[in-house]
Amino acid sequence: MTVTMLNPPTGYQQIPAHGGLAELLASAEDEVITMSTLAGPTFGPREVKHGVRYRAIFPDHARTTPTVGRHLGALSLAGVAVRTIPHVPMNAIVIDGSVAVLPADTTNGSIAVLRLTSVVVTALELFDRIWPDAVPLADRDLPAEADLSLREQEMLRLLALGATDEVAAAHLDISVRTVRRMVAQIMNRLGARSRFQAGVKAADRGWLLERAS
Repeated sequence: MTVTMLNPPTGYQQIPAHGGLAELLASAEDEVITMSTLAGPTFGPREVKHGVRYRAIFPDHARTTPTVGRHLGALSLAGVAVRTIPHVPMNAIVIDGSVAVLPADTTNGSIAVLRLTSVVVTALELFDRIWPDAVPLADRDLPAEADLSLREQEMLRLLALGATDEVAAAHLDISVRTVRRMVAQIMNRLGARSRFQAGVKAADRGWLLERAS
C-alpha cells in the first residue's frame, strides 16, 4: 500500500525511510508490529530493543527465499515473533499502538508516518485478525540452504506416493520419530498447515524429484 495525500491532515508526516524509520523504532517502549509484503518499510535485528515486544508477519515464500529466509531467521534470533501467511494484505508498521508507518513514495523511498487513530486502529485490527492463522517460524526451521537434502526429497516422494511414516522410516533406515520430525520441519519451512499443503508447495518448488533415491 502506497499513501499519497495532496492535502495531508494533521497527524500525517512524510519522511525519508533511511534514518527516519530507525529513529521511530528507537522510540518504541511497548510493542512493534509489522506486516510486510517484502516491498515496504521493515526493520532488522539491529533495531530490536530489549524490553519491547515485536511481532512480524511475512509471506510464506519468504521462508524458502535464501536471502529473505536468513533475514527472518535473524529476526527470530533477535527475539521477534515471526509468522507467515500465503498473502500479506499490506505493508505497515505500528509502534506502541499510536504510530503507523506506511510506504509513501516508492520513487524516493519515503515513508508516511500517521498518528491518526483511525489509521492505527485499522492496521492493528487487520494484524490481530490474521495473526492467529499465521504459521510461527523458529530459527531452527531455516536451514542454511534453500533446497532439500536427497534424504528429505526421497522421504517426501515416498509420502506423496502414499507410504506411511513407518514404511518411509524403514526405506530410509531411520526412526519413525525422525521421519515425523523431518516432516514437521519441512512444513514449518514451507509455511504449510498440513502434509498435503506441504506436498503441493514442495512440488511447486521442484522438491519432489523422481530421481531422488
